[in-house]
Amino acid sequence: MKGLLTTMLRQFAKVTTLPLTGGVRRGSSSFVIRHSSSLIRHSSLVTLILHSSFFILHSSLPASAQCPLPNTAFGPGESLDYQLYFNWKFIWLKAGTANLRIDAGRYNGQDILRARLLTRGNKRTDRFFMMRDTITSYITPDLVPLYYRKGALEGKRHNIDEVWYTYPEGRTHLRQRYVDYKDVEYKKELDADECYYDMLSMLLRARSFDAKDMHEGQRFRFKMAHGSRESDEVFVYRGKKEIKMEQTRTTYRCLVFSFVEYNKDKKREQEVITFYITDDDNHIPVRLDMFLRFGTAKAFLSSATPPRHPQTSIVSKK
Repeated sequence: MKGLLTTMLRQFAKVTTLPLTGGVRRGSSSFVIRHSSSLIRHSSLVTLILHSSFFILHSSLPASAQCPLPNTAFGPGESLDYQLYFNWKFIWLKAGTANLRIDAGRYNGQDILRARLLTRGNKRTDRFFMMRDTITSYITPDLVPLYYRKGALEGKRHNIDEVWYTYPEGRTHLRQRYVDYKDVEYKKELDADECYYDMLSMLLRARSFDAKDMHEGQRFRFKMAHGSRESDEVFVYRGKKEIKMEQTRTTYRCLVFSFVEYNKDKKREQEVITFYITDDDNHIPVRLDMFLRFGTAKAFLSSATPPRHPQTSIVSKK
């Protein structure tokens, strides 16, 4: 990747991890001992992309846990709708829809913001592969994560990820739970001095960051919690570009980013996703291009409630 700057924006603190309690089938006394690395990760591509499109707006994280931040981008009642498309042998097909909604609520006696992301395949794609993902995240008004749940029905498999966050003595404590498609339950805990996020809490937090000081080629790394493990995420800023929507024909000035993964066989990084985010204070993802082994997929913003800030990124409407 010629011209990319390999800036490391944060170092990861050492963490104390309690291993998975090892596969107890719910409603049964039998145990199946497994290491966490043997778990199969089932995560819908659209869900990953919609949350990852906001990661790159976050340039650095404090060294202390909890990490409150004023919310400057959105409010209760916001709803974003997307149309999903898939390309196979030069033919573009509608594949389904996705919706992200934010509401006010209460959790453990305190005011929260509750985010829910729904991803649904349509009748055509259901004949080949059924996809029904529901992701929920509870955060404080200053964007600190409290609870996360993902229920994923993908094909004939159903999986559940859950994470509970607490902050004893200024540190992060994670209580994690994963139920696989065989109804086997795994649990683990983790303590750290760093901030951890799930896909939705990071999505919401990163929308409040200012992207004006980013430079082309800049790289970003983040810590993310899942029900059975933790992961590092890497994104690259590609610059700005004007993008027209398929349905609304609206053209936006966007910030362009890439999600990259390291290919061990080819011994190089390869681009997995290109995403386009409005270059204004709302930071709304309007288009996502996914490069798959068996084709290409795209997601386009189709409708949205009026955003919190003026949409200064709109170039034209037709």
